[in-house]
Amino acid sequence: MNVGSEKQYGGLDQFRIIAAILVIAVHTSPLLSINEWADFTLTRTIARVAVPFFFMCTGFFFLQKLGTDRNRNAYLLKQFLWKVGKLYLLSILLYLPVNLYAGYFTDQLTVFSVVKDLLFNGTLYHLWYFPGIMLGVCISTFLYTRLAAWKTFWVTMLLYGIGLLGDSYFGFAQMNPYVDSFYQSMFTLFDYTRNGIFFAPVFVVMGGMIANTRRRKKKKVAPYAIGFVLFGSMLVMEGLLLHAYQLQRHDSMYIFLIPCMYFLFQLLLFWKGRNRPALRKLSLYVYVIHPLCIVLIRAAAKVTGLTWLLVENSLVHFTLVTVLSFVLSVMAMKVIQRFRGGKPDQTGRAWADIHLPHLQHNVREIQRVLPKDCAVMAVVKAQAYGHGGWQVARYVNKLGIDHFAVATIDEGIELRKKGVKGEILVLGYTDERRIRQIARFKLTQTVVDDEYAQKLNSYNVKIPVHIKIDTGMGRLGESWEHTEKIAAMYRYENLQVCGTFTHLSVADSLEASDIAYTKNQIARFQKVIEQLKEKGIDPQKLHVQSSYGVLNYGELQYDYARIGIALYGMLSKQGDKVKTSVDLRPVLSLKARIVQVKQVERGAAVGYGRAYTAQQDSKIAIVSIGYADGVPRMLSQTDATCLIRGKRRPIIGFVCMDQLIVDITDMEEVQKGDVVTFIGRDQEEGITAEEMALSCKTITNELVSCLGERVKRVYHE
Repeated sequence: MNVGSEKQYGGLDQFRIIAAILVIAVHTSPLLSINEWADFTLTRTIARVAVPFFFMCTGFFFLQKLGTDRNRNAYLLKQFLWKVGKLYLLSILLYLPVNLYAGYFTDQLTVFSVVKDLLFNGTLYHLWYFPGIMLGVCISTFLYTRLAAWKTFWVTMLLYGIGLLGDSYFGFAQMNPYVDSFYQSMFTLFDYTRNGIFFAPVFVVMGGMIANTRRRKKKKVAPYAIGFVLFGSMLVMEGLLLHAYQLQRHDSMYIFLIPCMYFLFQLLLFWKGRNRPALRKLSLYVYVIHPLCIVLIRAAAKVTGLTWLLVENSLVHFTLVTVLSFVLSVMAMKVIQRFRGGKPDQTGRAWADIHLPHLQHNVREIQRVLPKDCAVMAVVKAQAYGHGGWQVARYVNKLGIDHFAVATIDEGIELRKKGVKGEILVLGYTDERRIRQIARFKLTQTVVDDEYAQKLNSYNVKIPVHIKIDTGMGRLGESWEHTEKIAAMYRYENLQVCGTFTHLSVADSLEASDIAYTKNQIARFQKVIEQLKEKGIDPQKLHVQSSYGVLNYGELQYDYARIGIALYGMLSKQGDKVKTSVDLRPVLSLKARIVQVKQVERGAAVGYGRAYTAQQDSKIAIVSIGYADGVPRMLSQTDATCLIRGKRRPIIGFVCMDQLIVDITDMEEVQKGDVVTFIGRDQEEGITAEEMALSCKTITNELVSCLGERVKRVYHE
């Protein structure tokens, strides 16, 4: 099982910038004033890898989320279309003045032409990408969820082949009058076959297939490098030959573009480096903004009389457009980021970065390994294990999760007040005198025994409940042996039983004795359920497994699985082994800031109790986080480390209430204000919550649940 690490796609993120520059090259022809054939080679063959690369990135990250649940697949598709659709609409609005200036809104504009542009061509020459990717993902999703992967690929290849004859190989289509007539008819619906029907799907599907095959195979880089060079060369030759024989109607689609993109994308996956979400956004902004920069540069050239230099010199023109595109994009990103308040306060003392895409990934991974009819019940008690209760609940609500578990009534009330929809089960005991609040906020209460059921029923307030059966945990729940008492709990008129559950006490262990104990608990639960059914009682929805129950006993068939620690990308202890292979990604990173750097002479004592004495002249950093923030005092004197500028540094002395001390001897570059990472990654190094918990002789559940209110949660989408 892969847990505690984040998959790194630094190569993809960095190549996005190269691809964005290649798109600018396509629209500015940088070598045209030098040599026409050189410019054609660059912009009409080499640069044609850019858009397919973007399509493949989308397929790589989107298609791997799809599963057998069609409702969930439909939700994911709807979410994707909504996100891209908003970007498309904003881009259309941005370029309305340009459209107006260019004479787009003339008497020749019809409803049909507008619809055609919106669905296929784009309202400006580069905006076709947005309807292209939306339509391409729709087609790919439809095929990918109904056919085998290779069948899907060949169907999309057939579409690509049809498009090819309307693009670079149009000269061959014109040789047959019937084929030519067919394509001329198509061109009344859209201007190019380079669109979301014929062009995009095959690359989206290729991205998805690569994502799913890389999970199973370890690969070497050399074959992909050779394949890319070989087919890249053939792509250039193909483009030059087609151009020389004037066969092209357009020049976006080539035969050798398919294998070239396959090998290029595989090669980029070997390009290691940390993920850079900022580069993803930057490449998108550059793609959207660069035509506006072309207009601005041309306008400036006209006003200044420097058209000969700023426009007619194609290399200068390309350079200026590229620089301006990146400058404006960075400025736009900063303005939007400030408006959204997305970045942590640079003066903040301590904070936790919450990576919501990782949370989404974990939800999908868990859903992937669950039985078909088993739903996730997200456990968001204790502020979602320190991640932020209502924030996490609302986010997974949007992912289609509508069953939640909390420990207390007040946690449930907070979720309701923050707009969380669906069932909220209070796992713990609630004073019966608060029953009207349970009803008011539409919470579901756990009934812990028959005596409690009687008290709840006596208030004459109807509430939904789940019955808990103690099968060997020894905590809350009516004993599995008390069959009559359990049966009585289903007969109270004011208690609307919606479910029945138990809790496994050693599901995390693979020791033979613990496995036997767990199976005995399951058998006891099943026996109770059968006895209830024999009495004509419907136990309603059943749930037994928590995170480890799913990972070690995935064969069980129940209605819900209560997922807690695994939802947040962790296991309870470092080195825990589980039976089910699942790729979990940590959601939380814990960070603080250096507030002072100072020199310490040899023999000087540091911190409370003189717990640390410098063995040499040293340099230390005072870090603004302590045990009141959730860093356990037990971390002191355990050889624990943190990360500063990508390097592990030892924590020395006792952890104080508000601060701790780190040895930074031999790190000359460290200064006040630097970020210190306690959980998470810094450059190539990483510290997991499991590692930190092990140092403190505790479990991750306790560690992250104890993060204090002073630690600001910063949510990253």
